[in-house]
Amino acid sequence: MRRLLLLVLSVTLLWSGAAFAATLQVAQGVITTQVVNRMPVDEIQNYAASVGKLYCFTRIVGATEDTSVTHVWMLNDHEVARVTLPVRSSDWRTWSSKTIPADAKGQWQVKVLDARGDILKTIKFTLK
Repeated sequence: MRRLLLLVLSVTLLWSGAAFAATLQVAQGVITTQVVNRMPVDEIQNYAASVGKLYCFTRIVGATEDTSVTHVWMLNDHEVARVTLPVRSSDWRTWSSKTIPADAKGQWQVKVLDARGDILKTIKFTLK
């Protein structure tokens, strides 16, 4: 009986976790030079490394309770910054920023992770 209870509890926890992960999505994810009125002003894929500062803007949909996402900024497959941001509604806009050193040329990406650490989206861009 105890084993059956543990099995049912385990399956329930796994199922509820899978349902949570399946509902959270990145409806919009862009790298931008500025966020104005909670919206990105542009979307870059290639840019000069002398830009100074960039933003990763994400619109997260599907949350059924307060949660978070994490933006992991990476240069040439090496993590350079990690920012955890709250998500407090089923349609939530949030962003992180990164000051870019002038010599930080290469292949960049921002991985958007859910609260469990699962990748929701990867946004790639190049700085020359």
